[in-house]
Amino acid sequence: MIFSPTLDPWRTLAALVLEAAAGYPDWLHERIPHPVTWAGRGISFLERSWNRPDWPEALRRGLGVVTLLLIAGIAAIAGWLLDSYLLRNFWLALITLLLATTGLAQRSLTAHVAAVSAALERNDLDGARRAVSMIVGRDVAALDRSGVAAAALESLAESFCDGVIAPAFWLLAFGLAGLFAYKAVNTADSLIGHREPRWRAFGWAAARTDDLLNLIPARLAGALLALAAGGGWRVMGRDAGKHASPNAGWPEAAMAGGLNIRLGGPVAYDGLPHPRPWFGDGARPDAAALRRGLTVYKRACVFFWMLLAAGGLLWRH
Repeated sequence: MIFSPTLDPWRTLAALVLEAAAGYPDWLHERIPHPVTWAGRGISFLERSWNRPDWPEALRRGLGVVTLLLIAGIAAIAGWLLDSYLLRNFWLALITLLLATTGLAQRSLTAHVAAVSAALERNDLDGARRAVSMIVGRDVAALDRSGVAAAALESLAESFCDGVIAPAFWLLAFGLAGLFAYKAVNTADSLIGHREPRWRAFGWAAARTDDLLNLIPARLAGALLALAAGGGWRVMGRDAGKHASPNAGWPEAAMAGGLNIRLGGPVAYDGLPHPRPWFGDGARPDAAALRRGLTVYKRACVFFWMLLAAGGLLWRH
């Protein structure tokens, strides 16, 4: 068996390198929608069917738990079956690397943030707003150059955890079953894990489970960003706990401290102001800070690869 289904740093590293090189090509997405969209459709269908506003809150919370168990359970079973079948010989095992790349987002994250950076560099504020709207949920129409750069950097830092470190961590721990289950939970959190009245009860399980699954990866992501930036440890330790999320503050504060800038602060969602704390002590970011942030992110990805390679050399099955 070329790979082991779990605790195999080499398979996780190979999947990361392959995804960074190829990603999920547009031509493939046109023919076979990304697997995350499958989970999203299932979650949306169940939410429309079961999250009735006239039903008791306790019932909706319970149905939200069932929804999460169904979607994550199906994803985990599919991953386990694929690993059980494909890890029988060399050529089939290579297919698991292709499947694993669907849960990773190094390349797509780089491309989306680079598009924002390129627009800012050529002083195309409208283009930068359009580009950043692809990766953030906040209102972008009124953002100035600094606001666009901050939004992109915050998304870059948080997605380094959600799209790179966390899925790789659960791939390493439990193979494709862990990776697929994590992506299902993370997708559920994105769709229904909100605090607004419509989703508060139904999405409770998704939000809490996503918090739990990201506890270790978020702190690892923050440490890697601080290491890659050559600083930011003090700000990360001081400011991470300010975030409403128990996890997102770690990579965001590390990015702010590492670049010596300020992130966070008030934003608007659907026209309504949303207060947030500040992270870091420096000036608000500009196009140059965003460019440096992309470099820090790429360096952190490489450091993570090196960590996995070291683990592969030390680990013995």
